[in-house]
Amino acid sequence: MATHSISMGAVREEVRESWVPMIAIALGQMIMSFNVASLPVALGGMVKSFGVPPTTVATGIVAYSMLVAGFVMLGAKLAQRFGALQVFRFAVVLFCASQILMTFSPTAALMITAQAVCGAAGAVIVPSLVALIAENYTGRQQATAVGALGSARAAAGVLAFIIGGVLGTYIGWRPAFGILIAVSAIVFVLSFRLKPDHGRPDVQIDAVGVVLAASAIVLISFGFNNLNGWGLALATANAPFDLLGLSPAPILIVLGIMLGQAFLTWTHRRQAAGKTPLLALEVIDSPEERCAVYALFAVVALEAALNFSVPLYIQIVQGRSPLATAIAMMPFNLTVFFTAMLIVNVYNRLTPRQIGRYGFILCAVGLVWLAVVVRNDWSEVPVLFGLVLFGIGQGSLVTLLFNVLVTASPKELAGDVGSLRGTTQNLAAAVGTAVAGALLVGLLSTIVLSQIAANPVLPKEIQSQVDLDNITFVSNDRLRSVMEASTATPEQVEEAVRVNTEARLRALKIGLLIMAGLALLAIIPAGRLPNYLPGEIPSDAPGNRVRSG
Repeated sequence: MATHSISMGAVREEVRESWVPMIAIALGQMIMSFNVASLPVALGGMVKSFGVPPTTVATGIVAYSMLVAGFVMLGAKLAQRFGALQVFRFAVVLFCASQILMTFSPTAALMITAQAVCGAAGAVIVPSLVALIAENYTGRQQATAVGALGSARAAAGVLAFIIGGVLGTYIGWRPAFGILIAVSAIVFVLSFRLKPDHGRPDVQIDAVGVVLAASAIVLISFGFNNLNGWGLALATANAPFDLLGLSPAPILIVLGIMLGQAFLTWTHRRQAAGKTPLLALEVIDSPEERCAVYALFAVVALEAALNFSVPLYIQIVQGRSPLATAIAMMPFNLTVFFTAMLIVNVYNRLTPRQIGRYGFILCAVGLVWLAVVVRNDWSEVPVLFGLVLFGIGQGSLVTLLFNVLVTASPKELAGDVGSLRGTTQNLAAAVGTAVAGALLVGLLSTIVLSQIAANPVLPKEIQSQVDLDNITFVSNDRLRSVMEASTATPEQVEEAVRVNTEARLRALKIGLLIMAGLALLAIIPAGRLPNYLPGEIPSDAPGNRVRSG
């Protein structure tokens, strides 16, 4: 009987499902990633089209990430209660509607609204994807499918930069988002090849948990996004209010963190009472899993910061086309794509802890290298080498950390793993983008003000005619037009342009070094990742969950 059981188990292992359903799942991931990756490429076009500063376009990125992060746990419970396939289809239709609004938005406000609606759809799609993989694939195929999901995200980033770059240069930024309308329809049709699943009416929706989690994430994201405009510590004139002179931005961040702690306390109490929590705490019940979450947050925040910083510099500072941005970032995106696919080949030789440490070291080395060699030409070979180094580290880490979380949890918690991943990645993307904008603009302002104050060629009379309270990244042509409208002499105009050019490059270099320092700090949680050679994704039984030895 024992021999018979083993042989039957082996037969079950050999049964392979069709990969056609995975196409629908992968495309579901790609439409979301393509959307958010297209925003930095469209940065210059949107700034020109809407007549707004780059930080306003960044608000669109933050709005999307904030809504996904805030409501993805609710999305996971909706998928469990009504069935992952049904809510996935509904979310794809909502996503399609958001892209119609995005493509034809006449103002920046409607663009941000479209991204918020897109984020609401993403909040449901993200956990549904993991649940659909668990429903359609098992064993080794499931592990491969999880890796393919990470690769799909990276592939969408590559395509967004290529397609968005070409269309943005020769036609405009809108067609890149128009493509997503058609692809969403294709995803909807392909979804009928997925196995139908049945919801569980007994799953309760924790309304209090939804409010606490969403409020915490929205406050944290909103606070970080307004650090530059409202003030890092003391309130600026742009702040809507102040508390004894303090900026509301850090106050919102602190309140968000407090609400996050309240959410965890509430969830523990609800789970102890035998009720369905918004997030199953089993997915973060070990130090290894919590460290995987911290490390995932760090690497995605670093990626978001780099993805905002480079297009900002190329398009706004250098005044180059979206296609030039795409070409400059292509080595990074291709490296992330191939590394995300190939990293699974070393899982049997290196432990997650080793890969995590090496990954963050590569990210830090790549960022330090970029800070040293970057000039005003991103196509230089040394710069490309730095982007490739960072891409290897980033691609390895995102796939690894997601696999660590999935491997540690039974199948019925796949939706919770998906929501945890979605919350972490999108909150990190929002924070990374917002911090990059605030950091670079803050550094630029500090450097410009210090250099102008010590510059005898630019006297107080000239400085008073230029708004030095709202220094931001502008092209040299734009600066010249502002200076020429003042009483500045041609010599003073050229001196102001020189100061601005040097300050922008120094701000970028210092920003990259600070990012490298954060990558080094992330080695700490990476050092607590599991120290085993991972096998296949475990079966449904919680007793089979892999733990570090």
